[in-house]
Amino acid sequence: MCRSLKPMTTRDKPWIFRTYAGHSTAAASNALYRGNLAKGQTGLSVAFDLPTQTGYDSDHVLARGEVGKVGVPIAHLGDMRTLFEGIPLAEMNTSMTINACAPWLLALYIAAAEEQGAGRAALSGTTQNDIIKEYLSRGTHVFPPAPSMRLTKDVILFTTREMPRWNPMNVCSYHLQEAGATPVQELAFALSNAIAILDTVLASGEVDHAGFEEVVGRISFFVNAGMRFLTEICKMRAFGELWDEITRTRYRVANPKHRMFRYGVQVNSLGLTEPQPENNVYRILIETLAVTLSKRARARAVQLPAWNEALGLPRPWDQQWSLRMQQILAYETDLLEFGDIFDGSTEIAAKVEALKAEALQEIAKIDAMGGAIAAIESSYMKQQLVETNTRRLEGIERGEQIVVGVNRFKETEPSPLTTGEGAILTVPEHVEAEQVARLNAWRASRDAKAAAKALAALRAAAAEGRNIMEPSIACAKAGITTGEWGGTLREVFGEYRAPTGVGRAARADVVGLDEVRRDVELVSKRLGRRLKFLVGKPGLDGHSNGAEQIAVRARDAGMEVVYEGIRLTPAEIVNAALEEGVHVVGLSILSGSHVPLVRDVMERMRKEGLDDVPVIVGGIIPPEDAALLKASGVAAVYTPKDYELNRIMADIVRIVGGAGQKAA
Repeated sequence: MCRSLKPMTTRDKPWIFRTYAGHSTAAASNALYRGNLAKGQTGLSVAFDLPTQTGYDSDHVLARGEVGKVGVPIAHLGDMRTLFEGIPLAEMNTSMTINACAPWLLALYIAAAEEQGAGRAALSGTTQNDIIKEYLSRGTHVFPPAPSMRLTKDVILFTTREMPRWNPMNVCSYHLQEAGATPVQELAFALSNAIAILDTVLASGEVDHAGFEEVVGRISFFVNAGMRFLTEICKMRAFGELWDEITRTRYRVANPKHRMFRYGVQVNSLGLTEPQPENNVYRILIETLAVTLSKRARARAVQLPAWNEALGLPRPWDQQWSLRMQQILAYETDLLEFGDIFDGSTEIAAKVEALKAEALQEIAKIDAMGGAIAAIESSYMKQQLVETNTRRLEGIERGEQIVVGVNRFKETEPSPLTTGEGAILTVPEHVEAEQVARLNAWRASRDAKAAAKALAALRAAAAEGRNIMEPSIACAKAGITTGEWGGTLREVFGEYRAPTGVGRAARADVVGLDEVRRDVELVSKRLGRRLKFLVGKPGLDGHSNGAEQIAVRARDAGMEVVYEGIRLTPAEIVNAALEEGVHVVGLSILSGSHVPLVRDVMERMRKEGLDDVPVIVGGIIPPEDAALLKASGVAAVYTPKDYELNRIMADIVRIVGGAGQKAA
């Protein structure tokens, strides 16, 4: 017999409505933010471009083609000032997706707010500040793990002391799911990450227990919600129960308020499809319900992708559509009038307990290795993500996991939403040159002596182990640039290249590869040696899932694979192609910088006499850009609709075989 549902006496407040936004320039992004706020958005979520995220200025060699593509370029206080012009920061809740450079962007934000007359104590929002998941998934890490964890700790302790309304860290499981994590892995890896952070704060000896409890209460999470609707609800309930248990038993946090699992969410972008993209509207809604229906596990803030993000940058209208989805759910339905509708469900309770039990086993395994950092340095967690993502993709290829419009129900009417001029927002190429010109003017106009003094103080604080935040704020006010801040800390801490997670041993159990393997053997015999394939990621794009899966499948098909990970210059890729004597080069670029970076690679290959080595390209590439790339000599272009990796492998063998015959 079902118990009756009675509305609560007071209606819950809705979560914070956000869209993840920023592109081209600070001025263009400011206009976008102000437009979204006028439409009823209640918080900001800032997307920074890749040079900003990795501590480079817009004129650095690695920044070429990346400026303003996946977010807004913020090189100095002037850019930050422009970004928030006309937006009162004392009244705004701002989330900044920034990790390795979190201290710097927070310093710029504080400096810009103080110019508006807003003190630190008035500011509310979040810095993601989660470096561990960068080593595993998103790839915007800069420094080695130890100094990176120290910077994370510095931000946490500074904000706990100075900014009572600020969340200093989102433990981010969102990108773990995007990299292939199962619900159990998402729970275990994110919580192991949080444990490593809290252990770092404790080990510093810089807070007493009362201060540490305050730190725990200020840690928030940023999660993902996929299409397995009920499992995702159970995952969120498990997260809350596990976090309460860990903070109560492991860290002796007595105050229940400090043990609360507080999280924001962006629902799954990995599952958005390029074919029949209008279907993504339903996917986004279903995933949103997974993080809002259960009152005990409801998100504090929600940002939704747009329906067409598998095609390119969303337009303001596309973002508005996602915002309206949240508003209709919160204001037109009775969702916020009831208690938790899943309490008392035996099915939900059983699934929650199963997820918790498996997650605790995995956390114990990571603990036994020495914790999350040790599990990163040994490549354990990265290898696990690569393997689970491989299994996910194979399930789609084989039809075991149905994706509507992709591997089933592919017949379709032409979509009126994707046609016409301006259907997809693109960042013009002149944006980069104009940003560099503004950067040079900024450097020329500042007080050079004050800038040098501020950088010297930053260097000293980094070298001596002092908290980095006050010197960073002083640098912001002295006109220091993102690249100068990042370069100074690189000199002190060094840089780090995370393990790729791509093993060398080929798997023998891959279905459907027998014919491809035979063709690889035949072409290899014709070539006189094993077919050799270089997988390269030029530029700053750290989303390596696609490159990793191509490298794994090529290895399993019998090719010799060269894959050195992320963040390579075109010159480094061409040099590797030359030194390794490869037969084909594959470039993976998801940041939208495919045209300038591929052109650069192609020109350098011609100069080195590698005209006969075919180049293939994969990424989120509009049809007009694909035509442009093919006209420049690219042998094949693959986009998210090309999910059949075995077919791509067959194409590569055919392309190399054809190139070899021409060369002969």
